[in-house]
Amino acid sequence: MASTALRVLELAPGESYAHTCGDHEWIVLPLAGACVVDCRAPDPQVIELTGRADVFTSVTDFAYLPRDGRADIGSRAGGRFALVGARCERALPARYGPAGRVPVELRGAGQCSRQVNNFAAADAFACDRLIAVEVLTPGGNWSSYPPHKHDEHRPGEESRLEEIYYFEIAPHDGTPGRGYQRVTPSPAGKTDILTEVGSGDAVLIPDGWHGPSIATPGHDMYYLNVMAGPDGPREWLIRDHPDHGWIRSTWVDGQVDPRLPFYRSEERRP
Repeated sequence: MASTALRVLELAPGESYAHTCGDHEWIVLPLAGACVVDCRAPDPQVIELTGRADVFTSVTDFAYLPRDGRADIGSRAGGRFALVGARCERALPARYGPAGRVPVELRGAGQCSRQVNNFAAADAFACDRLIAVEVLTPGGNWSSYPPHKHDEHRPGEESRLEEIYYFEIAPHDGTPGRGYQRVTPSPAGKTDILTEVGSGDAVLIPDGWHGPSIATPGHDMYYLNVMAGPDGPREWLIRDHPDHGWIRSTWVDGQVDPRLPFYRSEERRP
């Protein structure tokens, strides 16, 4: 049974979408544009999201919707909005996630440099099962590297988490961008993927060593990671591939790519 869920809404100006949460908790995350989340149940409230121009411009605010809830999502000017979800047991309160509180992390060094927006990381925002972050990778860099996995429940060492990658690739002079995603089999599963990805593509990773995510030169890469699993506690514990984990030791004295950060949490440009 799948643990994670992803929906991407393309709303025309004035259009709205009626969302039923069911047995999942959800986060409404603007990818491009602003919206209003009208929570109808269990506790009626209206959450206005300022959003952003696009994923390469700034972090964004977001809205959390609980299990068994209902909400209408509408946009006066239109836009694109991700709904990321996870099957869960507890119904937490619906609430607003301010953009200014999103921790922005620079990870790696050199051509492994990337930016991580930890808006719903396990230690950044309270959810029952859902873990979600955004990753931005400058063109030509390798991200999600070294290859790592989280498909076995090893308390204190590794979490069992299904994962979805949703991609957007920056164009160059009107030419759409492409990238690549690799997943290799692990002892816990047989997933084996090497695929080209573009804006709007998603890759489901139920198991396996995943990485790298490769941004082609001249085209910055964005991906949204959605993770959840059946075990507790809610945490992101990974194991690096034994053949490639050594690369982390080279980052200690390495320089972060000077193209980073794309922006910081306080630099919001609606």
